[in-house]
Amino acid sequence: MAPTDSEGSKRPTGAEKQPPDQETPASAEHGPSGLKAKLKLVGPGFVIAATGVGAGDMVASLVAGTQFGATFMWAIILGVIIKLALVEGMGRWYMATGQTIVQGWHSISRWASGYFVVFLFIVMFFYGAAITSASALAVDAMFPDVLSVTWWAVIHGVVGFAVLLVGRYGFFEHVMEFFVGLMFLTVVSLGVFLAPDVGVALLRGVVPTLPEGSTLYALGVVGGVSGTYSLAAYTYWVRARGWRHSSWIPTMRVDSSVGFIITGLFMISMLIVGAAFLYGTGTDISGEEGLVAVSGPMADRYGEVVKWLFLVGFWAAAAGSILGGWNAAAYLFGDYVRTARQAPESEDDNYLSENNVWFRGFLVWCAFPPMLLFTLEEPVLLVIIYAALGALLLPFMAGTLLYLLNSRSVATDFRNKILSNVVMSVAVLLFVAIAAVEIRDLF
Repeated sequence: MAPTDSEGSKRPTGAEKQPPDQETPASAEHGPSGLKAKLKLVGPGFVIAATGVGAGDMVASLVAGTQFGATFMWAIILGVIIKLALVEGMGRWYMATGQTIVQGWHSISRWASGYFVVFLFIVMFFYGAAITSASALAVDAMFPDVLSVTWWAVIHGVVGFAVLLVGRYGFFEHVMEFFVGLMFLTVVSLGVFLAPDVGVALLRGVVPTLPEGSTLYALGVVGGVSGTYSLAAYTYWVRARGWRHSSWIPTMRVDSSVGFIITGLFMISMLIVGAAFLYGTGTDISGEEGLVAVSGPMADRYGEVVKWLFLVGFWAAAAGSILGGWNAAAYLFGDYVRTARQAPESEDDNYLSENNVWFRGFLVWCAFPPMLLFTLEEPVLLVIIYAALGALLLPFMAGTLLYLLNSRSVATDFRNKILSNVVMSVAVLLFVAIAAVEIRDLF
């Protein structure tokens, strides 16, 4: 085992020095102390924002706005708080123990880590097809009759694979920052433009209410904030930045908070779109096809600029999720192989690398076998299956993290406090309910 400091935290060894292509200061043993200095280092938070706000999450928020106006502002806020608590907990676990969350699951039971990797193989088969199809639907709406949706999906899959094959975290982070900026300019701008049409209803939506028949929608919004399995990959993104010591926990908290504030803004903006444009019209949006189909009437009412803001924002959310989701899954698989093999710490940087054969091999699984599902020509069905499978992971993640962060594996100073335990316990209950609803609706 690596040496530990007086708090029981793992000290960085020579093998854990800051990678040369990152922007974290060379003295990576100690995080910055001022808020301004911490904000300058925000990066993994942008990645999780671009990854987590996928097309399906935008749909959940839009549908809620369409059916119930701005009523579910509180559900978005609650979802942000819960998912932020999970990501902060995973980052704190890693920096306080020196172990990734996959190692944590393996320490509980081999069945726990085994369950996760089996889930990862299955869900990525459907995710690879669902997210590329969602991106393709947006491009097809922008440029109709140029190519079929299937061919647009294939192009997105090949390009996404090529970008991730470059194998440098710094490059990957900059690409994800581009998608965050693009979504901010489009989705948030659209929300600001339409906000006056919603008015005081936005403020009322902060107060928790459940109109008749709205419980399932509320659960969908809470669960739809950010991602599922990609939350676990935050550990690798902060690791790539050199944040590997307990003194970096405050920086990690600022970074993840910025990421989830951005995530919340995206989802609130889509809620506003649904509430301002579709609420009370009787419009039924059943999935991504319905989402893109509203762009025509939107142009008729507000003009072409608003239509293009909508479609480009939708595409940016889906395309960013391709890169972030595949990168996250490949990291998690590489870490599982390292953990199952009980590889020595001297090989950590080899296994947890974008250039590792296991990382690249899993990228192949994410990108190409799912293309077989394009023959079904059912992009919405693929998203529904993926959402149902994702719901099976969230209770597992919340429950195991609650256990780990209260165990003796974590130094007392970094264990869960009362607030963290309350939020994670609520998360377990909510995610169990969401999983039950998703599975019921699937059949």
